[in-house]
Amino acid sequence: MAAPIAVAIDAPDIETAARWASAVAPHVSTVKVGLELYLRYGPEVVATLRGGTKVSVFLDLKLHDIPATVAGAARNIARLKPSILTVHAAGGRDMIAAAVEAAPDTAIAAVTVLTSLDDAALEGVGMRGPSLDAARRLAVLAVEAGAKALVCSPQEAASLRAEVGPGITLITPGVRPAGADKGDQARVATPEQALAAGADLLVIGRPITRAADPGAAAASIAAALRRAESASA
Repeated sequence: MAAPIAVAIDAPDIETAARWASAVAPHVSTVKVGLELYLRYGPEVVATLRGGTKVSVFLDLKLHDIPATVAGAARNIARLKPSILTVHAAGGRDMIAAAVEAAPDTAIAAVTVLTSLDDAALEGVGMRGPSLDAARRLAVLAVEAGAKALVCSPQEAASLRAEVGPGITLITPGVRPAGADKGDQARVATPEQALAAGADLLVIGRPITRAADPGAAAASIAAALRRAESASA
């Protein structure tokens, strides 16, 4: 069974992206396409990464605009049949609802607080913190607007799960195996910690894609998660 991991395919070109996606697809449930890769290659990148596999494609575009504009964008993106599409929860209730209505067969995931932001950064942009409180407020708003998933730090997953209940998919970036470089993430956890906190889908990028063998790295993390799940069962 594929591990609940979304590998962030932040590749420099589409050929590398396709190679990474093919390598990890036997071991993980999902590959994630970010804004940079999508803007460079457009819709073709989705079909290329999906290839002949059953791997799900997560379009992490973080849409944030007026409701009509987001609805139009979501409607066009829905034709690509991604499993997940992100929008910023800070765009508000009407914007999230517009995305949900425009892409009914795609899970709209609302990004609560970016994992690159700490409490000081939140204060700098005028958002009431601390980050956990901000994430909880945005999570409730997003779910009430129809979002089926939330993106949050693994450190906030348990609180958000208690807030929104079991029916909402929690997606956690900022996941790093023990000893891995934090990179540009401020609020991180190991894969095992994130799952234990209630996350459903773990976003992992560089620890897999920068490994000498991305497929082997994905398989290793997937095996560690299976061992952790068996130990807790």
